[in-house]
Amino acid sequence: MKFIHTADWHLGKLVHGVYMTENQREVLNQFVEVVGEEKPDAIIIAGDLYDRSVPPTDAVELLDDILFKINVELKTPIVAIAGNHDSAERLSFGSSWYKHSQFYLSGKLSNNFEPFRINGVNFYLIPYAEPGLVRQLLEDDSIHSHQDAMKALIGRMEKNMNPNEPNVLVGHAFVLGGQTSDSERVLSVGGSGCVGAELFEPFSYTALGHLHSPDAIRHDKVKYSGSLLKYSFSEAKQKKSISIIEMDEKGQFSHRYRSLRPTHDMRELEGHMEELLDPIFYEKERTNDYLKITLLDEGALIDPINKLRQVYPNVLHLERKIDVTDQKKKQVLSAVRSEKKSEMELFEQFYKEMTTSEFTDDKKAAMAEIFEKALIGEAALK
Repeated sequence: MKFIHTADWHLGKLVHGVYMTENQREVLNQFVEVVGEEKPDAIIIAGDLYDRSVPPTDAVELLDDILFKINVELKTPIVAIAGNHDSAERLSFGSSWYKHSQFYLSGKLSNNFEPFRINGVNFYLIPYAEPGLVRQLLEDDSIHSHQDAMKALIGRMEKNMNPNEPNVLVGHAFVLGGQTSDSERVLSVGGSGCVGAELFEPFSYTALGHLHSPDAIRHDKVKYSGSLLKYSFSEAKQKKSISIIEMDEKGQFSHRYRSLRPTHDMRELEGHMEELLDPIFYEKERTNDYLKITLLDEGALIDPINKLRQVYPNVLHLERKIDVTDQKKKQVLSAVRSEKKSEMELFEQFYKEMTTSEFTDDKKAAMAEIFEKALIGEAALK
């Protein structure tokens, strides 16, 4: 049994005011080509097909086109669930008759915990649902967190599960210890949005969505595929991919990656204006990528964003390192003040951060005299 695990397409995503739809179209067409080459027995999409509950028309049409190519033209079964960005109700439309072409789509959580069986493998689907909905569905007042909800749902599945067959769970969750990025929506406040990896022990493989890095968690059987594309600059150094899983009749599997290359990558550049605008430098760069540029210049700059966009048309974010450094210093000083240190202690810490010199007793005595004069002057003004 071979299946491809993917998730977090986020169709209709808007990043720094730019729709990612055309970039997504390019990558998904590559994905269709991979499906044609690999000829898998199934495709898993573990949630967040769309980026919002009411996606733009272009995103809906793109999803319709890609799923038709995979499921109808390539005759490949699809197993998909709703994520926390999707509208469960909208995704559920048509799911009852999709099954006739082996398109198993679970938008809304139901109390039917029977798996879909494809080529000897049982696929259990848990679309994203808030703990309150699970509590109501299972009529279990003890469910208050995502951990409680997932434990209860898997418990229902285990009642009729055959442990001697390959069992795969498809879910959308934040596993405790996973690495997050800026483009993921927090599931809930505090730790109540997390679930423990131990819950998925009954399954041969757990195909998850939500966290955007394929390396978000290190586990033998619990895996994230990562997002389709980079959706924030915190993901700039991630290597996006899809997961190819080949599983035997005992549930043992091999795992390999295939990368998809977008038209516009998302990267970070750092340098001085003169360097960045030098043809010797930029001729070696992919200038059409989506870029976050950090300028190292300290002096005044006139209209830097438009000058840079003449060479790099897709600059999405521009900042100056000196501004970032100043902001960090302000945060440090604010934190220091909150500790209620004396004027001398505050200045000593500031001095050590700003210089490499020792704050000697002579310097301390000089500052004490300055503080005293300042306080006398302040008192005189009153």
